[in-house]
Amino acid sequence: MSGFLAAPLVTFALCWRIERRDGVALGFTGHDRDLVVEGFRYRAAPGVAPSAIEEGEVLDTDSLDVAGALTGSGISERDLRSGRWNGAAVRLIAVNWSAPGEWVQLLRGELGAVSLERGSFSATLKGPGAALARPVSEETSPLCRAELGDRRCRVDMAGRRSLARVVASVGESLTLDRPEPVPNGWGGGRLRWLDGANAGLSSMVLTSSGASLILAEPPPFSVMAETRVEAIEGCDKRFATCRDRFGNQPNFRGEPHLPGMDLLTRYPGA
Repeated sequence: MSGFLAAPLVTFALCWRIERRDGVALGFTGHDRDLVVEGFRYRAAPGVAPSAIEEGEVLDTDSLDVAGALTGSGISERDLRSGRWNGAAVRLIAVNWSAPGEWVQLLRGELGAVSLERGSFSATLKGPGAALARPVSEETSPLCRAELGDRRCRVDMAGRRSLARVVASVGESLTLDRPEPVPNGWGGGRLRWLDGANAGLSSMVLTSSGASLILAEPPPFSVMAETRVEAIEGCDKRFATCRDRFGNQPNFRGEPHLPGMDLLTRYPGA
């Protein structure tokens, strides 16, 4: 498919497909008109401009910077500030604009944190090679390194999600119309917004007590009374909680009995 790139006269344009975690997918191109590739439309406005793209056999962590303009019909400042585009899956292709059926993939990855300035945005695209920079082995910890309900934890999350409505909201504090299942049951969990301005987003819960909970940070947009949410149970990652509340001690992913770096300070006169 990449034969058109070797032609004496090259007619190619860069096209981006960006798919958010909530399933919304948008296409952009640096060409001066829209392009349709395999039934998916890449719009010429707003354009997206990448930094230099370099491809080779060296196993370095591949990444590049992207920038573009903000428009209400494409990537809006409201969505960027709310974090809807963070972690979005991205695919970059070169398309023969004179024959859109000819294209070649240049890079794929996900967007890092997005920054805004003067009506435009910029972000770093992290390719698959970025995974090589991650630690090969985990560090020991007295707390569990798994997330409640994931493939390592294996706790069944069926029945651990509660539908509720917001009664009151002030900053990070929320009051719902139903109580938590157990003391601090929503602490360490997540609150998923089902409608209102925050619909499709989720917020981390620090602590909960009864029908009240404290979020890690205020929601991106104001919350109206009667807003529907899904409260998902959390875990404080302590061994006692794993054993007593979930009965899941065989799958605990921590080392609660391993001596720590402060071992010597525990003795008198140390």
